[in-house]
Amino acid sequence: MTAIEISGLTKQFGTLIAVSEMSLSIDREIFGLLGPNGSGKTTTVKMLTTLITPTAGDAWICGHSILSNPKQVREQISYVPQDMAVDPKLTGRENVIFYAKLYGIPRPHETADEALAMLELADRADDLTRTYSGGMRRRLELAQALVHDPEVLFLDEPTIGLDVGGRRRIWDHIISLKNKGMTVFVTTHYMDEADHACDRVGIIDRGTVVASDRPAQLKADVCRDIVAIRADGAFTGTFPDDITYLGQSGDELRFEAVNGEEAGIALSRLMAEYGMQVRSVSIRQPTLDDVFLALVGEQDESTAFDFQRFRTMLRRRI
Repeated sequence: MTAIEISGLTKQFGTLIAVSEMSLSIDREIFGLLGPNGSGKTTTVKMLTTLITPTAGDAWICGHSILSNPKQVREQISYVPQDMAVDPKLTGRENVIFYAKLYGIPRPHETADEALAMLELADRADDLTRTYSGGMRRRLELAQALVHDPEVLFLDEPTIGLDVGGRRRIWDHIISLKNKGMTVFVTTHYMDEADHACDRVGIIDRGTVVASDRPAQLKADVCRDIVAIRADGAFTGTFPDDITYLGQSGDELRFEAVNGEEAGIALSRLMAEYGMQVRSVSIRQPTLDDVFLALVGEQDESTAFDFQRFRTMLRRRI
């Protein structure tokens, strides 16, 4: 039985189509849904976790429909949202025990201690969570989510607001859960994290999944080698047809080519012929950032940034 089966899932708010006819099959893997703000990531997660009702389509979690069997769906899943979901006035242990009791776990205290130990929080279990760092609070949320041993775990931006060390530790735990057989559905803005940790990713733009595959396959299919050349002078000629000019930033010109090494040599010679002085040539393999930009493009940042909400979220993670 497939852990998550999505068919034609659609959500419309008035005239806005937040998610459009999404169809995916996800099972015993870490699946990352990537997309810019407002692309439909959180709306998708809220539909799959039965928090909002789809306008059309359906999805099945471990064989249970989110429309006709929401109670059975909720018994199979856990959901960790973007914003902090711990009570700062309780200890770490008390927070997890509270969730264990909500799920009706027979031995809530024992289960809570096991979850805290698994997330490396046993030594701070009796401290108030207001003394926890942002990374510790995020791990505590994972402990809360795991007390009933769910089949499917939904994580909405699990590492946002954390430092590099905190992000790496969270992903180590997520990967270990997948290795134990759990299906993990995660949304993230961090392409490098998705590239490293996700078995497959889907890129969503304006509510539509525009690509879905293994990160390596997406990079091979969508992008080519990236060639960056720093040079003095202006180029007034024409670039070869098999090399795509991506743009210039300062004195660096960026290109895309099937064979980066051959393109770098050809471009250097061509620029020298036009009197330019080439100072450096660098070639790299494409990243998920390149795939994202190729499929989605630069994002419109004209919408006002909600600084107050962002500051509040970060304060909770300090």
